[in-house]
Amino acid sequence: METARSSERQRTAAERRRRELLEAADRVVLRDGPKASMNAIAAEAGITKPILYRHFGDKGGLYRALAKRHTDALLSALRAALDAPAERRARVEATLDTYLAAIEARPQVYRFLMHPADGAAETADASPAAEQGFDVGRHSAPLLRRLGEELGQVIVERVDLGPDSEQMARIWGHGIVGMMHAAGDWWLADRPCSRERLVSSLADLLWGRLAEAGDRDVKGGPGF
Repeated sequence: METARSSERQRTAAERRRRELLEAADRVVLRDGPKASMNAIAAEAGITKPILYRHFGDKGGLYRALAKRHTDALLSALRAALDAPAERRARVEATLDTYLAAIEARPQVYRFLMHPADGAAETADASPAAEQGFDVGRHSAPLLRRLGEELGQVIVERVDLGPDSEQMARIWGHGIVGMMHAAGDWWLADRPCSRERLVSSLADLLWGRLAEAGDRDVKGGPGF
């Protein structure tokens, strides 16, 4: 019994420490964006870099942990927008706006997740002078794919697209995420129009088939 309690205490302490390290990493990312380094994150957390590697394995492991943290939060916000008690067009616009508001509020986090810094991947024994940015390109595609799959699942649950609903919903999910990502990336960099104008224009692009599709019977909430 005591062994089990000790193991549980150790697991809880490890989870708490991991959460603290991710919060330190977040602070560095908010400051440095894609140029965030393991050295800076370790310094922010008050530990040495080998200890940071012990928790996450390598820079890719830390990136994936941060990506999951932020993707989970974004998906929760997107689902809340989809579940709002409003007409379908309003919920479509709210969902688009939720994504754009998230990248606008924390642009450095967005750039860290989606834009690789120059340079090669870092190893645990890299010197400060040799340290380069995170190799984001290898990891951002799975992040977008997860968003696409999640949105496709929401669509298939809520929208009746006919006999090929499941396949069509996956196509739409990945297509909508790709559209939001490309349009949001362009908009965040150039700010060619207001967020409201971009949301309305993207909703117009989506609206044709969405306006015609029927809702599925969703228990306890609206359709799409």
